[in-house]
Amino acid sequence: MKTVKIAGVPEHFNLPWHLCIENGEFEEENIDLQWTNVPEGTGKMCQMLRDGETDLAVILTEGILKDIAAGNPSKIIQVYVQSPLIWGIHVDAKSDFQTLKDLKNKKAAISRIGSGSQLMAYVNANEQGWQADDLEFEIVNTIDGAVDALTSKKADYFMWERFMTKPLVDQGIFRRIDDCPTPWPSFIIAVRDEFLKKNPKIVEKILEIINRTTVDFKEIPEIDEKLSKLFNQKAEDIKEWLKLTQWSQKNLTEKSFNKIQNQLFDLGIIDKKSIFVETVKAL
Repeated sequence: MKTVKIAGVPEHFNLPWHLCIENGEFEEENIDLQWTNVPEGTGKMCQMLRDGETDLAVILTEGILKDIAAGNPSKIIQVYVQSPLIWGIHVDAKSDFQTLKDLKNKKAAISRIGSGSQLMAYVNANEQGWQADDLEFEIVNTIDGAVDALTSKKADYFMWERFMTKPLVDQGIFRRIDDCPTPWPSFIIAVRDEFLKKNPKIVEKILEIINRTTVDFKEIPEIDEKLSKLFNQKAEDIKEWLKLTQWSQKNLTEKSFNKIQNQLFDLGIIDKKSIFVETVKAL
């Protein structure tokens, strides 16, 4: 039995992994796939890949591309979710902020430096015509930290996946004033170079198993009810999320890679570009 460590956010996108683990599909192939939930998100998972704390990560596209460009010794081996991630822009429900314009020169709560919540603040600033240099950040680590930061006014707004944050909106803790979808596929699967070099067949088998589940995930009987219960979501929100979410079983193409890199470069998120063949590995 080969032990493989994998990390991802505790969100509905990753339920297919948990189903495969519960069903013993990896075990059948002599793979002990050990999942770690990382509520801190992409910045933390980049560090875990660098430190060898995880072998694989299901991670935000923009975050891992930025970190690979900065020297993270990992490869992108597949797009996991092709559809954009819809980031809700949230404020404290009792605040006076009503529109995006009200948030100019205000402080954003982010999970970590290099996290999606920080990178998407740059994307949003660019779309609004704000100066990126004027952005200020408060590091909050998790969504609970963001609740504390916004209610205590240490930060003014928080960008996080819209549907996962919806329960806080429903409870009257946050108010969502707008959305900011990523201009690229939301999640990819990355693997440490060292692990991939030693275990290419195992990595290939892991992709084969997860792809078998994601291709028909929406057709699983009562999957919407299961998601609704597990993630404390209203049934109608889960149905809308399922409609908008498109899993992928393919790798990033060179054309897509170049387009995303150019966008990240133009936004000032990366200051140098990586080479496709050194970043993306076809299995």
